[in-house]
Amino acid sequence: MEKQSVKAVSTKEAPAAIGPYSQGVVAGDFLFISGQLALDPKSGEFIDGDITAMTRQVIRNVKAIAQSAGGDLDKVVKTTLYLADMGDFGAVNEVYAQYFKGVLPARAVVQAAALPKGGRIEMEAIVKLT
Repeated sequence: MEKQSVKAVSTKEAPAAIGPYSQGVVAGDFLFISGQLALDPKSGEFIDGDITAMTRQVIRNVKAIAQSAGGDLDKVVKTTLYLADMGDFGAVNEVYAQYFKGVLPARAVVQAAALPKGGRIEMEAIVKLT
């Protein structure tokens, strides 16, 4: 039986991890991307703007991590979205649909009582790399 390698993925094009975890981990043919907030990669602070702008930033962060491992958004097979307010669902969906086309990823959306750093949206993703 062949041993599968596991390696951490990190890029300056996405915010640094704010705790003891990796931006992403490659295990076999899959990349598991940690939850991304609407943080600016350079400052590490939340971007200004409404939930639409925040959703775009979250997806840009996910995309940057995917690309750093040789993937892209069109290879995302599963996402989980965490919203501080389910009332944002419609606006988030509109932005999400602009980035994900073709075979759409499986997805779950849940309302969270609180998100790290007081965020309004967080997204994690699984990417098929080959």
